[in-house]
Amino acid sequence: MSVQSASSVRNASRAVWLKQLHQWHWISSAMCLLGMFLFSITGITLNHASQIEAKPSIVRKQAQLPAPLNAELRAYAEQHDGAKEPLPPKAEAWLEDTFKIQPGGRAAEWSADEIYLPLAKAGGDAWVRIGLEDGATEFENTDRGWISWLNDVHKGRNTGAAWNWFIDIFAVACLVFCITGLLILKFHAANRPFTWPMVGLGVLIPVVIALLFIH
Repeated sequence: MSVQSASSVRNASRAVWLKQLHQWHWISSAMCLLGMFLFSITGITLNHASQIEAKPSIVRKQAQLPAPLNAELRAYAEQHDGAKEPLPPKAEAWLEDTFKIQPGGRAAEWSADEIYLPLAKAGGDAWVRIGLEDGATEFENTDRGWISWLNDVHKGRNTGAAWNWFIDIFAVACLVFCITGLLILKFHAANRPFTWPMVGLGVLIPVVIALLFIH
């Protein structure tokens, strides 16, 4: 094979790889677009959380547990003192009808005289306490606002399995975006002399800041 033919083969192979990399790069960037925007904005709000005032809104409600259901729960609690188990379906249905909440099979803390059901959520908190002596039931819901909600979404705090899966898939797409971008830079570096100095600067700046200013 002549030198010219070998060069043509290398150029053709290079063009195929570059085309493939560009395709992976734009597809991963399209998949990451909204996620990158969201995580960038919430990165700023998290970094300045102490400067962004959030006045929580607290709602408290009370209700009386029906006597038959109270007796059923009291008997169950005596057998499961100290356990962490979901409420029976009847109790969950009553809470849904009374307080418009969805326990969703969450584990409650059982004791002989009380049931405590934590209802942690993004951007706030909630709980239900059922007194088994008299059936007195309390519900409290705390809402810390949409910025707190977005911050919790950023951290994956109390956001559920679906969002946690999304974060993992989004992270993989970001890795594809970064790696293909780096390889594309490598292909074009010969004609762009500032490529590697800029890449090196992008690595050096956060490393120096971390080593010198994070204690």
